[in-house]
Amino acid sequence: MTRSALAALLLGLAAAPAQATCRDVSFETIPITTCTVTAGQDLRLFLTDEEGQIYGSFGRIEAALQAEGKALVFAMNAGMFHADRAPVGLYVEDHQQQARIVTREGPGNFGMLPNGVFCIGEDRFSVLESRAYADAPPDCRFATQSGPMMVIDGDLHPRFLPDSDSLHLRNGVGVSDDGRTAFFAISDQPISFHQFARFFRDALGVNWALYLDGSVSRLYAPELGRSDWGMSMGPVVGLVAPMD
Repeated sequence: MTRSALAALLLGLAAAPAQATCRDVSFETIPITTCTVTAGQDLRLFLTDEEGQIYGSFGRIEAALQAEGKALVFAMNAGMFHADRAPVGLYVEDHQQQARIVTREGPGNFGMLPNGVFCIGEDRFSVLESRAYADAPPDCRFATQSGPMMVIDGDLHPRFLPDSDSLHLRNGVGVSDDGRTAFFAISDQPISFHQFARFFRDALGVNWALYLDGSVSRLYAPELGRSDWGMSMGPVVGLVAPMD
């Protein structure tokens, strides 16, 4: 699919009802599933239930929403987590910070600076570098920190290698320049950081994108008949809508 055709498709998705958000596309022969959310829709982060227990799965989140007369439209894992499923780095839910931001360099993908924060505001989305967030925290209804950044003001992360043989399933999020659209993507075959970042920049046309995770990447998209199974998750991002 060409960049112009993919852009037209995704612009149509952004204007579509909440029940039609996800599509299967391809980029340089790699199948990728992309879900589009428009600012103003009910996009949330999920971690624990009312009793403080980690949700851990799409099914538990879906069941909790059904009790409120709501449905989970789509969801994916939304950041790295410790063995107890607690977030690695910043986590904000309903304007309440539950875990602090981490700005130091460290091991693994999370510590490959610059890393970043995905912020869900009241009327816009943003992806910004973690140190920029720490210097001037925006008003986020929800926020999750992960790393590394994939696209930074139109440039790829400086440590991404075009010929890297480190291939994994990966998922991430990018935001349009006006902050009105968030693009979530998950590769359906192993992909390198460089190629996945280029998908966000060159195919989706976003200048700011954040890696969410790798081998544990999972997607819930009932319109595609998809609810990925795997290990219990930490933070999850999901689009919520009233039940029909």
